[in-house]
Amino acid sequence: MAITVRIPTQLRQLTGGVGEISVEATTVGEALRGLEADHPGFNERLFDDNAALRRFVNVFLADEDVRFLEGLETPVTDGQVLSIVPAVAGG
Repeated sequence: MAITVRIPTQLRQLTGGVGEISVEATTVGEALRGLEADHPGFNERLFDDNAALRRFVNVFLADEDVRFLEGLETPVTDGQVLSIVPAVAGG
């Protein structure tokens, strides 16, 4: 199934400036790992040493935080949008 992954500005250097990438996947994890094949560097920015999402990386599927769904195992359907949103800190 093809889904769209929205890439935040901070990671667009990996995609040549492209803000949306279409990937074939059946789960959120497959979609995120699929970015690495055509755009090396995503895995090290998105995943920690245990292959879990980094704490400061938020991922939303259809406006729902995947951490409150099934995490990386959350199923995706054709045409859905997955958004990568880095955490913002400051004060």
